[in-house]
Amino acid sequence: MAINDISLTAGMRNNLLALQKTTQQLSQTQDRLSSGKRVNSALDNPTNFFAAQSHLERASDLNDRKDGMSEAVQTIKSADNGIKAITALIQSAKGLASAATSTSDTLSQLTYESQFLQITSQITTLASDSGYRGTNLLTNSTLAIEFSAKTGAASLSVAGFKADAVSLGVSSTANWTTVANATQAMANMDNALTTLRAKSSTLASNLSIVTARQDFT
Repeated sequence: MAINDISLTAGMRNNLLALQKTTQQLSQTQDRLSSGKRVNSALDNPTNFFAAQSHLERASDLNDRKDGMSEAVQTIKSADNGIKAITALIQSAKGLASAATSTSDTLSQLTYESQFLQITSQITTLASDSGYRGTNLLTNSTLAIEFSAKTGAASLSVAGFKADAVSLGVSSTANWTTVANATQAMANMDNALTTLRAKSSTLASNLSIVTARQDFT
């Protein structure tokens, strides 16, 4: 007998339709269990599906922004650590200049000056090593941070500065056998310390903004 010749009673047809519907519902339930979502396609509920897609895309964009903010935090912290280390070196160098002004022994003065020059070399090295993933705020780089899912809607630009010995004004090579030269070097280092404190304060303020926006996001 050909399949087309098979006739179904109304009851059998209803049972078949019920079985097909049950199979469809089981498949839908399996999809929801595996995905964790009640709506998995536009066929389930077009309005909710496209609304959900919009929210998911925005969440993904914000998650990318959070990653960017985390990277920015590390960049600012690296710069701040560099400033602290450079500050400590300058304070040590200032002690050498003070010692040079307190003695008339030429050999001692030249020894202090030699140690000072070694420290200034380390200051420049520290500044160049204070970057994070290609961005170094102590070599005059600029850090751009996006906060909003929409590019340019909310952002922050953190300006760097040059923290090498020459830029800070502590690389004087004037002979310390002349007390006036050592005294001038001390004054230059005081100015450098003032600059570093101001820059550190600015970085701390920027870091507070970034962490606040990170928590908000």
